[in-house]
Amino acid sequence: MSELAALLHSLKERSGRSYAELAGRCGASASTLHRYCRGQVLPDSYGMVERIALACGAGKAELAELYRLWAEADAGRLDAGRAPSTDDLRRPAPDPNPDPAPDPAPAPPPVADRAAALASAASHPQDPISASATYGRRPASRGRRPMRFVALACVLAVGVVISTTASSPNLRQGRAGNPPPQWIPGPAWSQLPKPVPAGFYGVTINSGSGAMPTFRVGGVRLWDSGTLWSLLEPARNRFDWTTLDRLVGSAHRANLPVLYTFGGTPQWAAPHAPLGPYPDGSRTAPPDDLKDWVRFVKAVATRYAGRIDAYELWAFAPSPHFYTGDAATLARMTQQAAAVIRRADPAATLVCPSIGNLWEPVSQRFLRDFASAGGYQACDVAGVKLAPQHDGDTPESLVGLAAVIDRTFHEAGVHPRLWSTGTVYRIAKDRKLDQARAIAYAVRFYLIGMYVRYDRMYFYNWGGTKIPLVLQAVGGPPTAAAHAVDTLQRWLAGARITSCGNGRPDGLPSRVWQCQFVLAGTAGQGPVRAFVRWTESGTVSMSADRGADTIRFLDGRSMPAPPTLQITEQPVLITIRPGR
Repeated sequence: MSELAALLHSLKERSGRSYAELAGRCGASASTLHRYCRGQVLPDSYGMVERIALACGAGKAELAELYRLWAEADAGRLDAGRAPSTDDLRRPAPDPNPDPAPDPAPAPPPVADRAAALASAASHPQDPISASATYGRRPASRGRRPMRFVALACVLAVGVVISTTASSPNLRQGRAGNPPPQWIPGPAWSQLPKPVPAGFYGVTINSGSGAMPTFRVGGVRLWDSGTLWSLLEPARNRFDWTTLDRLVGSAHRANLPVLYTFGGTPQWAAPHAPLGPYPDGSRTAPPDDLKDWVRFVKAVATRYAGRIDAYELWAFAPSPHFYTGDAATLARMTQQAAAVIRRADPAATLVCPSIGNLWEPVSQRFLRDFASAGGYQACDVAGVKLAPQHDGDTPESLVGLAAVIDRTFHEAGVHPRLWSTGTVYRIAKDRKLDQARAIAYAVRFYLIGMYVRYDRMYFYNWGGTKIPLVLQAVGGPPTAAAHAVDTLQRWLAGARITSCGNGRPDGLPSRVWQCQFVLAGTAGQGPVRAFVRWTESGTVSMSADRGADTIRFLDGRSMPAPPTLQITEQPVLITIRPGR
């Protein structure tokens, strides 16, 4: 089994894909794939091995070798009289940061003739739906099989394998003899040059002081800033605008667009609802009377018409900390708020309530239910929480989540523009990042937003210090990570993005990611092609691009591009001489 794991791991590394991204393509959890590649668990079927290999770009010879290694390991498992059970797969790996348990296998359907099932499995050794997948996992313990059954199964299997081998020497048949998936080289996506708007680079303000970032950002989102509904309307029809006035005024003076986020139902509006996480007594459920909600939305939109640029119509759902109501009620609240705001401020952008924890089926179902209730029809943009699944995941793992989100919206029958407006609630408990990784992750947060083609990204947060990655504390100077975010925006001021990709499909080494841009160029010089390039982990050497002119670093240095580039976790900008 160790040889099989080693080959799977080498394919995974060569592909440049994260476990989370592969999981989305293979129909398994990231933790399960991790255990396969470490040799801790043997896949119950060759079909799973093949799916992993194809997602990594394996060739015919590699697929044949994988089948040989899997068959040998599987035979050894049968000789031992036991296969890993679901409990084995749930047992944490000996790792300081184990992944969560994989999903249990589906219950097996009834089987009338197991010998026929074995013969069918043998006739399609690379079938993604193999014998173990179709008929359930082998029992955790078993006695000796009846010899007549073994003999019959062996005869059937050998006969069909001989037939299959004769027609396909490399054992590369798919289900019903289908050919392998098409290999498609090229970037993940490409387009005609499209501007990267300055407003793309947002931050969430975590202070009610009125202080604003002193490094370059594209906009501010107000949350955890003393602007909850419960604080702005502490009693029915009694408003206190002091903090929101201060924040909106400061943002206006700094020329920063404002996204105001609704949330925090007052205690007086839902006295029997669950308490939220804040000391003001705010509740997590909708108000008992939605007329209270409409009245508050109208008061905000009327007072700040022309000064607040966009409204996020609830902070986070579903969540025991922020929203415990149902999707249909939230859709109704969204429709009511949208109608009120459009009358008071037609120019404002309306962002549907942000759905969080979208790695989880319960949140995916909530999104679909919200869509079914007509919630997204009322908004200009959909809000989501593009957040890591586990503490320590790289920003690139968000690509896997973005794929899940896209699929969920597709299933819901809606295709809105997307803004990422925050992260997961546990962020204050996650591990702190060191200096180098903080710089790398802060910049790559925005680059991955470009990679997944979101219209706006709001970093959580600005002003607070109890988070893994701090850009700037209130009253303090920007951190090195903040300066790096500033540098990225300077690199791409006036830039137009044309494509993003990673690894071998985009002609890059494994673990290397990039986005391509057209820069504005200096006076007397035409547009300049450029790449922002980085690794998901470690350092990778690669030949410089043809016509490479300069390489710029996040610390402000620049130099002529050498023949061999050292690409690291901290992104660099590589410009190409005009005409190349």
